[in-house]
Amino acid sequence: MGYFPEVIDIYFENVGGKMLDAVLLNIRAHGRIAACGLISQYNLDKPEGVHNLMHLIYKRIRMEGFVVFDYFHLYPKFLEFVLPQIAEGKIAYLEDIAEGLKSGPSALVGLFSGLNVGKQVVLVAQE
Repeated sequence: MGYFPEVIDIYFENVGGKMLDAVLLNIRAHGRIAACGLISQYNLDKPEGVHNLMHLIYKRIRMEGFVVFDYFHLYPKFLEFVLPQIAEGKIAYLEDIAEGLKSGPSALVGLFSGLNVGKQVVLVAQE
């Protein structure tokens, strides 16, 4: 079954290309894909095609695109809910902090090659 110990139920698509192809092969029947980006395709002169689209039909997969602006009106309600959760330690997040402006280019390269974990931040000055 490849890299997936069991089938995929829901997938948040923001990579595209070979990753989406692998997901389509390993997603369950009636699986769902929420698509918000295709980062692997943005800077290509010739974007790659997706080769396993027939699985959308065979497996009756639901794939729907969305953009954050569709939900921007809910942002205050989100903050009202999530900020107390973070303050209480119920939600944790990871930051990969590179210090100094000179470390910016290597941090950017690491971001696109999978070297960072969590949100990539370049700290240019202390508060």
